[in-house]
Amino acid sequence: MTTTRSSHVEPAVRQDSLVVALVPAAGRGLRMGGSVPKQFLSIGGEPLIVQSLRVLQAAPVIDQIILAVPSADIEYCEKEIVARHRFTKVVKVVAGGAERQDSVRYALAQVPSDTDIVLIHDAVRPFLTQRMIDEVVAAARKEGAAIVALPMRDTVKHVRVDGMIERTVDRTPLWLAQTPQAFRRDWIEMAHRKGHTEGVRATDDAFLVEWLGYSVSVVEGSGENIKVTRPEDMVIGEAILAARKASQEV
Repeated sequence: MTTTRSSHVEPAVRQDSLVVALVPAAGRGLRMGGSVPKQFLSIGGEPLIVQSLRVLQAAPVIDQIILAVPSADIEYCEKEIVARHRFTKVVKVVAGGAERQDSVRYALAQVPSDTDIVLIHDAVRPFLTQRMIDEVVAAARKEGAAIVALPMRDTVKHVRVDGMIERTVDRTPLWLAQTPQAFRRDWIEMAHRKGHTEGVRATDDAFLVEWLGYSVSVVEGSGENIKVTRPEDMVIGEAILAARKASQEV
């Protein structure tokens, strides 16, 4: 399912365009607790970052991958993550920044000039699928920008600062943003450059593109495409892996 909000209308990107995936993985994971950054924690016996990279590596539509990690972990990632697991599409491992937005900006600076589509995916969303990658890239080629998102299914309440409900919000137009997200290279580069210059901070890359006035298409994601940020997410992740393994054995 794809929905689109109209704004700028520009020619679609050609279908044989170079697609480069950026994987920001420099977070410290403070909400997770412990001393190991969450992207290196294991689910099903493998680090989250490995599981995310494996799906991107296997995606025919992805040509290259650029990984942004803590500066102290660059050598470790090059040897123990990229080389050990034979992630041949990972062409660069760069130092990330203090915040996710900084890491994406640093990785963007390394994207080849002949790239047409940039896909951005959080390392700690290990349950993305080939369908998501294919559909979000196809939508970005057509519309210029697209994200994977999930329609809001719970009842939404607007709550005052004193903890009392003010009103019930219509959930029909509300979607929860996920990654991967894909963009025309010139759009996302301009968005990050201008956002950095003007001090605009965003929790996802689509916000910066929207802020420039461009339309962003939405591809429906999955409830399994969770972002692992808290200890309970590890338990949920193990359950998702177990369910996927069981379905493959049937």
